[in-house]
Amino acid sequence: MHHLRFLPHGLPPGRRPVKTYVVTEEYRPRIHAFIRKLAEKGLQTYVVCPMVDGGEDALASAAAAESYARELGGHLPGLTVGLLHGKLSPRAKDAAMREFASGRAQVLVATTVIEVGVDVPNAALLVVENAERFGLSQLHQLRGRVGRGETESYCVLFLQGGGETARERAEIIRRNHDGFSIAEADLRLRGPGDFFGRRQHGLPEFALADLSQDTELLELARSHAAAMLEGDPELAKPEHAPLREAAGALLRRLEDTE
Repeated sequence: MHHLRFLPHGLPPGRRPVKTYVVTEEYRPRIHAFIRKLAEKGLQTYVVCPMVDGGEDALASAAAAESYARELGGHLPGLTVGLLHGKLSPRAKDAAMREFASGRAQVLVATTVIEVGVDVPNAALLVVENAERFGLSQLHQLRGRVGRGETESYCVLFLQGGGETARERAEIIRRNHDGFSIAEADLRLRGPGDFFGRRQHGLPEFALADLSQDTELLELARSHAAAMLEGDPELAKPEHAPLREAAGALLRRLEDTE
């Protein structure tokens, strides 16, 4: 059973806000120069590529990430560019992360498999390609991969499309470091079906509440969940058994679709 974790408002204790910038293609040379400047200081960079839409998502995304890593390496001679994507074997994924975590690779090109379970305090820059293709909560989770050490950290969101709407969405991330407020904005913009990821996860729409409008209800549910998990983090009490079972079934269903 997965451990359930409740995310409070704001940044965790000891974490400083990550300076966030929204840019377009003309800034590309400056970002390459900044990656090199950080590397000269012994600091590292994540570069995140979006998943590719289509019938063979995993294969297409892997190929796109590999092509991008080769191209980026050409712009950064002398630096080691690692690669991490969903089609790698578990052993290859571990090797890529060890190379990055140890500092042997100055840059790691990845798909969104870096969202959770990765802690490299030496990583000071996150670059997100095609940021318009990510949800706001997903971008916030990705941004949390940097700013985990004592050095000042940065997030650069490249917009390659989406027009004014995409820029407005990116500005929400740039201005805001409160995950709960960002989640509220994500619900308003995308709706509860997409909020949890791809709609094919099969998550039901809410039968009564409209969480894009009923923010007071969402806050009330959030506070009750916080109190419950504080007193029973593992939902081990007999009265919480139905909720534990339902949460476990949901997590298993999500895993089966990935």
